[in-house]
Amino acid sequence: MALPKEVGAETTKHSGGTLLTHLLRVEALLASWGARPVLRTAALCHAFYGTDGLPLVLLELSERDRLAEAIGREAEELVYFYASCDRKASYPTLAAQDGAAVTFRDRFTGAEFTPSPQQRRDFAELTVANELDLAKVNESFRERNGAALLGLFTRWAPSPVGAGPPRGDRGPRLTASAQAASMAVSASLAAPSSSSSSGMPP
Repeated sequence: MALPKEVGAETTKHSGGTLLTHLLRVEALLASWGARPVLRTAALCHAFYGTDGLPLVLLELSERDRLAEAIGREAEELVYFYASCDRKASYPTLAAQDGAAVTFRDRFTGAEFTPSPQQRRDFAELTVANELDLAKVNESFRERNGAALLGLFTRWAPSPVGAGPPRGDRGPRLTASAQAASMAVSASLAAPSSSSSSGMPP
């Protein structure tokens, strides 16, 4: 895909090298988990509109059609969904289970809505892959946020590994392979840190 280079991802500095290398690592991690192809495609562009933790913008929201033309409308909608998350408002309820209220706040528009189970699973897997990559290549990030990430991943993957697909709307539920990977890696992230007490990684 040429678009990441066209919009400057190859020359934008990021943890572990450049933004492009980060995007490629996140996509590769999702591939190793057996993530669905459209989510892997979205991962290659997941930071294009910026995020709640990364103010850098490679494409303006007015250019959504350009991205959709390059990667497909469903993948572009995943990129927007990931970028639009107001994390402070949304993270606590995205792990809700057994009919509890789930509220996702769009930080661009201020709109609040209940995402579908598939949206929540895609968001959870992309978030886990993104944060695990940052923790792997950036020791200070891992020390600051390890405990918070471990708590977040635990809430998002409550089912035993291998328990099969989710029944109804019972939390985001990572795939079994993603659960195994996230819990194995995040077990090494729980370094004590005063800045991790908020439970909210950047």
